[in-house]
Amino acid sequence: MSPSFDLIIRGGTLVTQRGRECADIAVRDGRIAEIGDLGRAGAAEIFDATGLHVLPGVIDSQVHFREPGLEHKEDLATGTAAAALGGVTAIFEMPNTTPATDSAARLEEKLKLADGRAYVDHAFFIGATADNVDVLAALENLPGCAGVKLFMGSSTGNLLVADDETIARVLTNGRRRMAVHCEDEQRLRERRDLAKGDAGTHPLWRDAETAYRATERLLRLARRAGRRVHVLHVTTAAEMALLQEYRDIATVEVTPQHLTLEAPACYERLGTLAQMNPPIRDGGHRLALWRALSGGLVDVIGSDHAPHSREEKARPYPQSPSGMPGVQTLVPVMLDHVAAGRLSLEHFVDLTSEGVARIYGLAGKGRLALGYDADFTIVDLKARREITDQWIVSKCGWTPFAGRKVTGWPVATLVRGHFAMREGALANLAHGQAVRFQDSLGAARQ
Repeated sequence: MSPSFDLIIRGGTLVTQRGRECADIAVRDGRIAEIGDLGRAGAAEIFDATGLHVLPGVIDSQVHFREPGLEHKEDLATGTAAAALGGVTAIFEMPNTTPATDSAARLEEKLKLADGRAYVDHAFFIGATADNVDVLAALENLPGCAGVKLFMGSSTGNLLVADDETIARVLTNGRRRMAVHCEDEQRLRERRDLAKGDAGTHPLWRDAETAYRATERLLRLARRAGRRVHVLHVTTAAEMALLQEYRDIATVEVTPQHLTLEAPACYERLGTLAQMNPPIRDGGHRLALWRALSGGLVDVIGSDHAPHSREEKARPYPQSPSGMPGVQTLVPVMLDHVAAGRLSLEHFVDLTSEGVARIYGLAGKGRLALGYDADFTIVDLKARREITDQWIVSKCGWTPFAGRKVTGWPVATLVRGHFAMREGALANLAHGQAVRFQDSLGAARQ
């Protein structure tokens, strides 16, 4: 008799919409075909998950993989390899490459570059500019597009829309939720002279008021336009208090870095390796992020993976670039917070799988449920490991979490039923495909 299924994951603890349950899960043709006691069922392959937890595939909705143009820092193959080794099954990549992803042709170029090279599923943001604002409504619905990304403050790359008039035009040209980097460009320019001496002045230059002003402007303009927005890497207590008043239009992301590191200690220990935009701030702001997360205000955790080489980071501040790797460490760092009791495993799943699917409108991802893509992050919640630079496969070869001992570790990463990572070993073949979105199911690649 031929096997009933392609794969059965047997004996694990599943985290589903019903909570935790001990059950088997079967895969056929890349989708979840059955959940339950499958002891008598046959399969081409059996994976023994006894003692492990099977989570919906973790989705990192903010990464910078640098291709095209900046491949010495990262590329789509190495970035998605890092994702797979870290337990991440899908990524949304940002548009500030060289050239920027700001047209249908450049989006198509990235999709072609990922074909056969991406270890995990993927989608790409279109960058908003003053020049493409009138076609954003069409661009955001192209297959493989995660939506529109707006930079209100200058960061890596040349995508910047700083004035209210153009921001308002961007907001009115499109319907999908838009991702936004909120820092006030005028205040950044006014305070530029404060960035001197060492990286410890980074949060003085790009201070909490710089972030708050931009977020307030965005929310006011977005409500006027009736446009849904996703505020990326929120870092301040004041922003979180403001965002409570805009839950009708705004969703919220925080990063593991801002939840875990704090100033001034991180700059004293790491120097420019701790430099990112918006900055790592003091403990008061970090605690405010945790209060917002515990209260349900935070919708998503994204890594803001933004690698630079050690040589680039060794430049004197502020010539040193902002950004740090994070896609490979997202799962172990956050599972360590789970182990410490700062959030539940179920809440972690919502922040990294179900929440991303909900706010971006993913088709068939984000849950362990019949008919959904067979994307699984299988973890050992009791495993004790040390994060090291040697483990990092990103081209930059370093992590700000090097030397950190964690409890909880990814054991296997499955993308539509294919093992992308198994017991620390990367798959021989890259099976990643473009993520499908409900708003663009009717569109077709040319």
